Amino acid sequence: MGADHWVSTWVFGYGSLVSLVSLGSTIGRLPVRGRDFLAAELRGWERRWNYGHLISPERYTGGEVSSIDTVVALGIVPAPSAVMNGVIASVSDNELARLDKRERRYERVDVTDAVELLEGNAAEFEIDAVITYVPTDEPVAEYVDGRDRGRAGIEVRYWDLVNTAFDELLPGAGARFRASTPEPDVPVVDVSRIE
Repeated sequence: MGADHWVSTWVFGYGSLVSLVSLGSTIGRLPVRGRDFLAAELRGWERRWNYGHLISPERYTGGEVSSIDTVVALGIVPAPSAVMNGVIASVSDNELARLDKRERRYERVDVTDAVELLEGNAAEFEIDAVITYVPTDEPVAEYVDGRDRGRAGIEVRYWDLVNTAFDELLPGAGARFRASTPEPDVPVVDVSRIE
């Protein structure tokens, strides 16, 4: 590889990044299915409802805001025999920086060797590196604490966004998402972040 070779970096999305609109709102452009946004699977990792974030009630609305103080989202954990579905999306350095800001309580992990495409031919795409985001210890601890106190829940808008994104990805992708993701141990609640 020459010194002037541009490295093609892709991100593996396993939750809200499976939504073209959600990903596009972060990176500033709408990715194109089949060109720079492809269904894929990741070996050796399992999705979990294990990411917690303490909320400020004044930044949220909904009928259950007073009953929770921790919103829960998806994360992943190492699981040698697991395979989960998702997407890979090509990102520029600037777009990756925007994702890093959005996923600031996750750490970037290189998963290049564990990704396989579910659509298209890998030889048609320049894929030098694939990264994904793994929750850091702090949000996992916040999830556990909120769950154990009975004050954690999944934002209904996030729940709907992720389920819809997988249902629209490929035939059967939604069912596979639900089958490969352990049921959450916190409720889906009527709260929404005020934009």
